[in-house]
Amino acid sequence: MSPCSLRRSIARGLAAVALVGACGAPALAQSPDQAAAEALRAELARLREELQTIQQTYGDRLASLEARLVALEGQAPPAQAAPQAPQAPPTPATPPEVAVPAGAAGAGGPTGSLPFYGNVASMSKIFNPDVAVIGNMIGTAGRNDVSPSPGLQFQEAEAGFQAVVDPYARADFFLGFSPEGVEIEEGYVTFTTLPGGLLLKAGKMYGQFGKVNTMHTHVLSWVDRPLVAQEYFGGEGQFSDAGLSLSKLILNPWFFLDASGEVFSGKGESFSGPKAGELLYVGRLRGYRDLSDSTNLDVGASAAYGPNELRADGHTRLIGVDATFRYRPLRRAIYRRLLARTELIWNRRDLADGRASTFGYYVSGDYQFARRWIAGVRYDYTERPEDASLVDTGRSLVLTYWPSEFSQIRGQYRRTRYAEQTTANEFLFQFQFSIGAHGAHVF
Repeated sequence: MSPCSLRRSIARGLAAVALVGACGAPALAQSPDQAAAEALRAELARLREELQTIQQTYGDRLASLEARLVALEGQAPPAQAAPQAPQAPPTPATPPEVAVPAGAAGAGGPTGSLPFYGNVASMSKIFNPDVAVIGNMIGTAGRNDVSPSPGLQFQEAEAGFQAVVDPYARADFFLGFSPEGVEIEEGYVTFTTLPGGLLLKAGKMYGQFGKVNTMHTHVLSWVDRPLVAQEYFGGEGQFSDAGLSLSKLILNPWFFLDASGEVFSGKGESFSGPKAGELLYVGRLRGYRDLSDSTNLDVGASAAYGPNELRADGHTRLIGVDATFRYRPLRRAIYRRLLARTELIWNRRDLADGRASTFGYYVSGDYQFARRWIAGVRYDYTERPEDASLVDTGRSLVLTYWPSEFSQIRGQYRRTRYAEQTTANEFLFQFQFSIGAHGAHVF
């Protein structure tokens, strides 16, 4: 090789080395973050390819199955649609508004439209309340000379109407239809947005005294009500009246505390005086605590002060203490549960010739031993409200069967020993059924 050729070869080699060095410098100088980003891009591209492959595979299988189905039905196969790429979720639309008739808005409220807070499918329920009807059929066999009951009676049909009135209130109405006529059991409006977390109810309602007085008939664990409720509250063992109720729920890490104060007109069946303008006052303090994931304890104290008709300036004072223990294992909640409850009531009543102080209580327990079967016991003790020397006691065995969530069949054997030294042995039969969406009552 001539010297000139050698020099040209060396020059070409140096030029190639320089070119390779210029091109490879950025790669050698690439930072770790850039390398990680390149790896992520490569992984993302690979996942996209896998997703498209899966979509294509399932699209082909779906088209094949549709073609086989059409062939079996003897129809022409539909045109296969090309697979579409995934689309981004749509942007939420503004909630629709429903027009309100002129003059329908209250003072200080909206005047042109009513905001709607549900989905479009439930728009038809804005002006329609939840409606439910519960029937209660009772039969009695046996002999009771002190307080006899009919052999068969349709005791009551309860109709409930419940709905949200506006963003600030809801309304609940419960009408009782019985052979004696129609009665407003409860009918009240609840204001839910008051300052300080307060809750205000106005209308006719059951007094928040103890437990059994707040319960509607269809949520009781027995066919009848305890003797102490029948003696001290009168009538069917409950008192309700027109009034106002103000309550406050206090939350803390250890327990829930619910305090309520109520004032009623004092014209109900249990508390009613001859003077106009006398009021009935009821107060209750209730504490609730979870003992474990499966058990909880509910304890309350109540007081009531109101007029009575036994004398012109007569009054009745009631003090009550109640406790409820619930056990329901999470893993077998539909098969096992235990409910133990007691309520003690002290009564001090002005009489025409003095004052009577009496006492009464009941203790009950219910155990669910199968999915639809519940067995229960109850013991009653009560002194007559006007004479502590007259004592009634009662013992009951209860068996309840739930064919479904909308009906129940219950049998109760009741043995009552009255103060007149008379013993009554009776078997009570109850069949309840319901239709419609019935809201929950006080827990």
